[in-house]
Amino acid sequence: MTTPESPIRLYRHPLSGHSHRVELFLSLLRLPFELVDIDLKNGAQRTPEFLSKNAFGQVPVIEDGDLTLADSNAILVYLATRYDPSGRWLPRDAVAAANVQRWLSVAAGRLFAGPGTARLANVFGIKLDHERARAIAVELFAVLDKHLATQRFLAGDAPTIADIAMYTYTAHAPEGGVSLDPYPHVRAWLARVEDLPGFVPMQRTLP
Repeated sequence: MTTPESPIRLYRHPLSGHSHRVELFLSLLRLPFELVDIDLKNGAQRTPEFLSKNAFGQVPVIEDGDLTLADSNAILVYLATRYDPSGRWLPRDAVAAANVQRWLSVAAGRLFAGPGTARLANVFGIKLDHERARAIAVELFAVLDKHLATQRFLAGDAPTIADIAMYTYTAHAPEGGVSLDPYPHVRAWLARVEDLPGFVPMQRTLP
């Protein structure tokens, strides 16, 4: 496995699930990195300096040498392609790669629209449709639980970046008022991710 010439800089917020995806993957890859916290509450993401890194004013962003890259899933793909030539985390096989991409799309779509949004409404008091978000989360977790009843990880028997992308907002769903008790296979999968060497958690919050 290759390593960067200097530590990768990760611009993040400590309670951002999108940021945690990247921090978790950097840690699992054993890559050197440094964290730069962005004060979202006071608008640090809207400063000209930060907007020059991501014009959408969102975390996470990484700097790896001369490269500046935003969007958590894009960063996961970059890190897997650049620093894991074995293809463990992002398979090179067409069907396996497509299965990973499928779950990256779910992470960007229903995972955030459901448990991610419910958590935003519950923990941070943002005016969002909490009941709709909870309904999306319940529907998603029912599908996820059935899927995980027959395999250890989302795209097969080994972990990929699909698991990294889906982990955080699933694990923190109870903070949005979505119980994981009805989903034993989801809970077992979360435990398997947490058992991976190099795993780092995101801090818990209380509504």
